[in-house]
Amino acid sequence: MADGKISVMTGATGHVGYALLLELINSGERPRILIRKDISIFDGLECDKVYGDVTDLASLEKAFEGADVVYHLAGMIEIKAGNEDAVYNVNVNGTKNVVAACKKCGVKKLVYMSSVDTYPPLPHHQLMTEISHYDPSILEGAYAKTKAEATQYVLDNNGTDGLETVVVQPSACMGPYDFKVSSVGEMVRMFLAGQFPVSLAFGGYNFVDVRDVAHGTRMASTNGKPGECYILCGDAITVDDFIKTLARVLNQKAPKLKLGKGLVDVVAPVMEVYYKVTDSTPLFTRYSIRKLTSNCNFSYAKAKRDLDYNPMSVEQSARDMVQWIIDYEGDPKDPAVKAKKKAAKKAAKEKKKAAKK
Repeated sequence: MADGKISVMTGATGHVGYALLLELINSGERPRILIRKDISIFDGLECDKVYGDVTDLASLEKAFEGADVVYHLAGMIEIKAGNEDAVYNVNVNGTKNVVAACKKCGVKKLVYMSSVDTYPPLPHHQLMTEISHYDPSILEGAYAKTKAEATQYVLDNNGTDGLETVVVQPSACMGPYDFKVSSVGEMVRMFLAGQFPVSLAFGGYNFVDVRDVAHGTRMASTNGKPGECYILCGDAITVDDFIKTLARVLNQKAPKLKLGKGLVDVVAPVMEVYYKVTDSTPLFTRYSIRKLTSNCNFSYAKAKRDLDYNPMSVEQSARDMVQWIIDYEGDPKDPAVKAKKKAAKKAAKEKKKAAKK
């Protein structure tokens, strides 16, 4: 372990979590990860495993024993309606358990991964920088509200019982290691398979590569100022420019058809039903449309100053994400790959249905 430091992390199976695990290993550490079950993505990685869950305080205390730093990344990202209680239990109660376990185990530093979704939107084109207080009541959606409440809880506990806390806040993540298929990853896969024939004539967002977020998060454990937040983002880009970037990376023509907001507003509720019925990764929901039309002009100046944070371009991240998907899953246009995916999706659906019985 680097300098004898013991680092523990939750959420290692997530998109950013896996990137942080590799970041820690590559920096000379042998991190300890809290996982619910062992899966093949950890094969060959030099890390120690403790089985448990953030909603189980006893398992956290076991995982955090002797730790100097805890990275709390585990969370529930949910933009579909109907799962609010579970989202609250994981994002808020789970974070409270993490803080309690850190204190009981004498952990010196907690780095909590929040989100830029905790920021109330400012007027368009106004630069959005770090804030010091988070109010769930002025936000929309269970995810934003629960992350805001958890963020404030972590900040309120800075300096108590010898625990220092630092908060990092990524924007929309992309890049390699998208095992669970994020919304961005679903869009890229559809584009790869030739199933994304339209663009949007409105909206935009702020994308960041998971490897940049991982680097910023690790640096927050050493250079981050206690009790402060750091936005880890890239540069704002319109949806249409993002899709054109994907087309350029894939050497394809960008879609000529662009949907206006009025039409998408009508279609979004129908799509939400489709995502629920098919259990597929949601792309366009009423919540995501609101996010795409809100101010996404975040600043990473503070992270650049304190955390040696210099994010790569969206195009570079997209190239690496595309290559990782092809290397890991195969070319989506390949009939054999299509058949394998279809079978895996069917098996997952049947397993989920059996679990409900």
